[in-house]
Amino acid sequence: MWMNLLDSIARRLIQRGTLQLTYPNGETRHYGAGNEQTAAFEIRTASRVRSLCLNPELALGEGYMDETIVVDGVDGLENLMRLLLRNQSEKAFPKYIRALNKFRFYARTWLQRNTSNSAKNNVRHHYDISDDLYRLMLDTDMQYSCAYFSRLTMSLEEAQEAKKRHIAEKLLIQKDCKVLDIGCGWGGMALTLAKDYGAHVTGVTLSENQLSTAKKRVEKCGLSDRISFRLVDYRDLVDRYDRIVSVGMLEHVGLPHYTEYFLKVAELLETDGIALIHSIGRVGPPKSHSPWLHKYIFPGGYVPSLSELVPALEISGLWQTDIEIWRLHYAMTIREWRKRFLANLEIVQNWYDERFIRMWCYYLTACIMAFEEQEQAVYQLQLAHRRDVVPLTRDYLHRTNDSD
Repeated sequence: MWMNLLDSIARRLIQRGTLQLTYPNGETRHYGAGNEQTAAFEIRTASRVRSLCLNPELALGEGYMDETIVVDGVDGLENLMRLLLRNQSEKAFPKYIRALNKFRFYARTWLQRNTSNSAKNNVRHHYDISDDLYRLMLDTDMQYSCAYFSRLTMSLEEAQEAKKRHIAEKLLIQKDCKVLDIGCGWGGMALTLAKDYGAHVTGVTLSENQLSTAKKRVEKCGLSDRISFRLVDYRDLVDRYDRIVSVGMLEHVGLPHYTEYFLKVAELLETDGIALIHSIGRVGPPKSHSPWLHKYIFPGGYVPSLSELVPALEISGLWQTDIEIWRLHYAMTIREWRKRFLANLEIVQNWYDERFIRMWCYYLTACIMAFEEQEQAVYQLQLAHRRDVVPLTRDYLHRTNDSD
């Protein structure tokens, strides 16, 4: 029964390219028109066939993790994901799967109610697993967000430095500016703003690992008089700041909290201040969060469409002085992360079991595909109380960056 159902779904789904699928009984079937993208995988258990019929997106990731679904290396996984995404169609799935997806979409407001306690737990789930793992994968400054490849030949380190400079220029950082960094990570942005621009920076995070590492870095650089890091929810802050920066944190706020978030930014920002919010976003209509990513990687996380952010921005009273959209930069960034992760597999195998390693490979590959094959990009929202606190054109961003 389940094999026949999966066969029927695959025949309706794969209209471009070719999929080769081997079932648990050893039978191999081909789907699609035989052109463009090709991919192949094997299902090793009948129970995995059943789960693919019931919740395909979750089952595909779990199957890869426990090897009940087998592909030919990471390249094979990428080919499979690309083929499936290029053929993505709700109509190909039975009504019960479409109903489940619709429920997940309308339930996202409930699923993403991130209280202070749940926000802390969500952060611990992903960011407190191991600094050593992130050091192997990220650039030397441990920037865990989209780099800015102002030249395509840039190294990851150069592109992350370009990202920080681009943000600093948008913030019009001046010496002794009082800056708030919401979701400060391992402290790289704060270090740059203090060391290179003379700012006084307060960084807040809910990650104990990141807080510990960030504090050590500040002490090592001798910048304790200019930078302080705190383990605190941004919602509990009361001081006002000349500048506010938040990189890669809005994705963890949750749909029900966008108005609360932007109202808080407005409250904390001085009258002549500037805020820069850097976040993954969807350039298409809103969509439910991936059930696999929600369960294993980013519980409570969500990639918003611009249409979901605009009402909250309007209520906040802040001017949208600039909205910039980065296309493909994050795909290039994550490809570098995956390359470094795979190059250090022997080290990683001493820390984690094979299931974790496959989970991490699946996560990185899925994120690459999201930016290369889906309606996903990075938004930079420049916000202010006053319309005239930033120049009226973007020329100022390029005067100092011509050499990048």
